[in-house]
Amino acid sequence: MNKAIFLDRDGVINEEIGEYITRAVDFNVLPHAIEGIKKFNDAGWQVVIITNQGGIAKGLYTAAEVDKMHRLMQQQLAGVNARVDLIYYCPHHPDYGKCLCRKPDSLLVQKALARLRIMPNHAAFIGDKPRDVEAAIGAAVQGYLIEPNENWLPLADEIIQKIS
Repeated sequence: MNKAIFLDRDGVINEEIGEYITRAVDFNVLPHAIEGIKKFNDAGWQVVIITNQGGIAKGLYTAAEVDKMHRLMQQQLAGVNARVDLIYYCPHHPDYGKCLCRKPDSLLVQKALARLRIMPNHAAFIGDKPRDVEAAIGAAVQGYLIEPNENWLPLADEIIQKIS
C-alpha cells in the first residue's frame, strides 16, 4: 500500500520570511523539516511538495531560480539520506489570469496522487495556510494546518501512526 505526505513549501519546508523568496541564497530549509522528511522516507512514504510560486508570473524570480532552490534542498536532504520524490508548483498568480493548478484548487494534489498511484485515504497534507488544507480536502486527502515555521515533527509521528 503506497502512502504519501504532501507538504507545502514556504513555512513548512523552508523558512517563511513574509515576502517572496526570490533567490536561492535566501532559501533556508528548516532543520525539523529535514528530520520530518527523513521520518516519512524511513516509514516508506512518498514525499511530495505542492507549492504556489506566483512570483514567477509577477516577474520577481524565474522558474530556473525555483529549480535551483529545490536542487539545494534535495542536496541537503541527501546529506541525511532523505529525499523529496516529487515537486509540483504553480507558476501563476491570480492578478495575471486564472489557472486550475493554484492552491486552493486541488489539481496538483490529484495529479500527484494519480502519478504515484496513491489512494487519497493513504495520504495527508501539511500546510501553513488554509488554502493548503482546502487543496487537500478537494482531493479527499486529510489536511493539517500548522503555523508558519512551526516544528511539525510531532505531527509527522501522528500521521504515520494514523495512516498505517
